[in-house]
Amino acid sequence: MTTPIDTVLYTGRVHVTGGRDGAARSDDGKLETRLSPPGAAAPGTNPEQLLAAGWSACFIGAMGLAARAQGVALPAATAVDAEIDLGKVGDAYQLQARLNVSLPGLDPTVGRALIDAAHQTCPYSKATRGNIDVTLTLV
Repeated sequence: MTTPIDTVLYTGRVHVTGGRDGAARSDDGKLETRLSPPGAAAPGTNPEQLLAAGWSACFIGAMGLAARAQGVALPAATAVDAEIDLGKVGDAYQLQARLNVSLPGLDPTVGRALIDAAHQTCPYSKATRGNIDVTLTLV
């Protein structure tokens, strides 16, 4: 059971037509992209890449909050390489994820603490928790 949001801070609105062979456009025009199935020769991105991009950006933001709370400076070259797998379990489609986090120059113990804290607060991590396998690696 989830707790309803008290205050909506932002609503992303995207109109999609054609599914995996279509197009996506945000209501403000900042996102406009063709969609294509994973591995297709057609131009465009796919939902798995979009999830990887959004989750990575959000996760870095959550690590920044954790770093400030712990009195640590997040390295300027902080990066997340996200891998989102689309697969099947029997006849059902399913996702799994790996977030490979680079925190260059940061003590590994501190880095691991930031990753763990971010995974507790990042809205994407919360949304997927218990629903898909997620592996978090400090690289």
